[in-house]
Amino acid sequence: MDADIQGMRAFAVAAEELHFGRAGERLFISQQALSKRIRRLETALGTPLFERTTRTVELTAAGHRFLPPALEALAAFDRAVAAIRTSGDPLRVDVYDERFTPLRLLREASEREPGLRVELSMRQGLAVAIPAVRRREIDAAFGRVHDLPWPWPPELARRLVHVEPLHAFLPEDHLLADRSELRPADLREWGISMPDPAGAAEWRGYLRRLADRLGVPLRFTDPAIGLRHLVEQFHREKKAVGLGEMSIDAGGSGLRRVPIVDPTPLLPWSVVWHRRNTRPMLQTLIRRLRTATLPSPSDPRHWVPDVDFHPLEP
Repeated sequence: MDADIQGMRAFAVAAEELHFGRAGERLFISQQALSKRIRRLETALGTPLFERTTRTVELTAAGHRFLPPALEALAAFDRAVAAIRTSGDPLRVDVYDERFTPLRLLREASEREPGLRVELSMRQGLAVAIPAVRRREIDAAFGRVHDLPWPWPPELARRLVHVEPLHAFLPEDHLLADRSELRPADLREWGISMPDPAGAAEWRGYLRRLADRLGVPLRFTDPAIGLRHLVEQFHREKKAVGLGEMSIDAGGSGLRRVPIVDPTPLLPWSVVWHRRNTRPMLQTLIRRLRTATLPSPSDPRHWVPDVDFHPLEP
């Protein structure tokens, strides 16, 4: 029979979880797709690998015998893929989107390490980028690691590298544009209007938690593709307030950037990579990214979602 890497990987994860639903979540495929892959593998082998009832999933005797060599084969396949990627190949890093902090962090790391070569991708959400990190199609990704649509994958490592304040962005003719700062009471009266985060479940979760914390109405508009489109959307909004990172340069855009205080919302950024990715250039990048810390949960001047202070569990 031909090697069935997809089937063996589905089998190995299902054998570890002994639950097809959780195994599908880890592989980012539906339970039906997982079952189909395993059935195809069982057909090729000519024997069932699992005994399934409505309540339990167990390995058959053949499944127990097949698991150790299957794991060895998967490890060998991963080593073979890594072997063709030379140390001189650029790192493939997802920076979320051009308008966010990770692009600046990566640029600063490259300036401190001139030999660092990077190939960028912008999947516009860590929830969208993580499957590619898990398959090692990309080497690293930036994003907020909480409020993802599935448990944290245990094979991925992460480190908090930046915490960025959010400010309000308003057209110059907005009634709040002349304020030196905005407080929750101002936002409650006007509301928050943001481009739909689409697949960025972690950003959507952050915005909903922020709106709940401040008691502010939240409305999503069409997704924004790039900084220019974001500015256009903010210009169309004459009532509600748009939010963006403090570091966004509003000069020449016709927008005013106004700080939000008492509390100031902070957006945590982490870098994520595969634990088995041993590329020296990746390790160099990780070292060049400074570790950040969150403020104290009791600090009334700043706000971070409560869940972001809790450790992630796979």
